[in-house]
Amino acid sequence: MWQWLKRKGADLYGRIVREKRPPEFIARGWAIGMFIGCSVPFGFQLVLSVPLAFWLKGSRVGATIGTFITNPLTIFFIYPVQCWVADRIFLDGGLSYARLEGIEWNFEAVAALGTETLKAFFLGGFLFAAILTPITYFTVLQLVRGYRRQLEKLKTRRAK
Repeated sequence: MWQWLKRKGADLYGRIVREKRPPEFIARGWAIGMFIGCSVPFGFQLVLSVPLAFWLKGSRVGATIGTFITNPLTIFFIYPVQCWVADRIFLDGGLSYARLEGIEWNFEAVAALGTETLKAFFLGGFLFAAILTPITYFTVLQLVRGYRRQLEKLKTRRAK
């Protein structure tokens, strides 16, 4: 399993740093994907992230892959946590994690959650997005700039 994670991490790093666009463009796309991935329910994310990447002039690849923070494997952890945290911070704190953990997190289940849980879902999503979007932007920006600096050093050494 660790080898698989290591390979996937290396693949993701390669996708980020090898895109042939300015670092800010790449980072903006990934930040858009992260924002949408956190704040929009699973299933509507690509419909919003790709046009938003066009409009805000960001990487469509990053906007697409960035939404995968919430995927069929992670939503069963992330969605309950974001609801529970938002309920504790912004609402009355009446939602139990056990109740949230038992939800099947598909469109029908989210629609049937009730007003209080839906408020917690969106407030938590925006809270997580507000935290993770700038972290994503600056991390991707540094990764791309660092990779390109290393390439320049390598080209300079080879030219000598």
